[in-house]
Amino acid sequence: MTPIPFLDLEGLNSGFRAEFDLAWKSVLQHGRYIGGPEVERFEHEFAAYCQAQACVGVANGTDALELILTALRIGRGDEVIVPTNTFIATAEAVCATGARPRFVDVCPDTLLIDPDAVDAAITSSTAAVIPVHLYGQMVDVERISVIAARHGLAVVEDAAQAHGARYRGRRAGSVGVAAGFSFYPGKNLGALGDAGAVVTNDPALALRIRSLANHGRCHADRHRHPRVGRNSRLDSLQAAVLSAKLSRLDADNARRAVGMASYRAQLPPGCVPVAVAPGSEPVYHLAVVQVDNRAAVTGALTTAGIGWGLHYPVPCHLQPAFSEVAGSLPIAEGAADRIVSLPMSPSLNEAQVARVCAVLGSVTW
Repeated sequence: MTPIPFLDLEGLNSGFRAEFDLAWKSVLQHGRYIGGPEVERFEHEFAAYCQAQACVGVANGTDALELILTALRIGRGDEVIVPTNTFIATAEAVCATGARPRFVDVCPDTLLIDPDAVDAAITSSTAAVIPVHLYGQMVDVERISVIAARHGLAVVEDAAQAHGARYRGRRAGSVGVAAGFSFYPGKNLGALGDAGAVVTNDPALALRIRSLANHGRCHADRHRHPRVGRNSRLDSLQAAVLSAKLSRLDADNARRAVGMASYRAQLPPGCVPVAVAPGSEPVYHLAVVQVDNRAAVTGALTTAGIGWGLHYPVPCHLQPAFSEVAGSLPIAEGAADRIVSLPMSPSLNEAQVARVCAVLGSVTW
């Protein structure tokens, strides 16, 4: 039987072959491989898409978060609240600035950051909170924003898995002081290599981030470097690829939603999908379910030639890199043993979903 990939990147990218060929020819012709016209075009398009005023293309999503925090002058002596259920890159970006991540637990139904846990974790050292829009669903940004405003904290969105997601009509990237996006190839909007972006409604912040990402260079005089920066730039070819794919992102996200609806209709009782919060419009970067016997489930899927993933089996506060962190975060710890990510792609069809669910239904719960 034909295997079902966890993510059908080949099928997704093959539909853009003509656009990719044109992008390659155009970039070769003008020779501006870094900072070419394609970068400016994509930045303008993606800012508008995210309901934001400015976009700065950078090298990857981790850099995007670090550059935001650095531009906000967050660093040594500061704490940044981070959900423990996230990819470690969120915490890495905090540590890279010299600040300390303060891990908090998540909501049991969505596995997104718990606003009550955020409120309880705030201390005199807290400078910011990074709500992670995980699995393609935005957090409760209204509650997070109220809590942050009450304590004078910056809200920095980690939107690496939420391209196009909405919460009560607002796009991911339009809520906080700034948002970091990853365009890693497997994302809903993925490049053909590493790439990322910062979006913000603060033009002055965008200029500082652009300078930091380009060796601290002055915008008006490229030979002056008023700050110590770094090299984190989006290249022209990746920008052209992203512009091509952005034009179909909403349609691809809609197909993901159809696939997830099919899962919800056919999953056996032993597979509980992550809940959708009221007011949320997810883009289903991942199709995450919780199961009681994960070893049996993943074994059955593998035997049937069906791809699967784990996002994430070790919460950040339990990673060896953060061994000095004390305390338990029981919701995330309990979910870490139960979660499994099922195949999800814009090309996922009804027959494939039915086959996945049939295999899951054959597992002895």
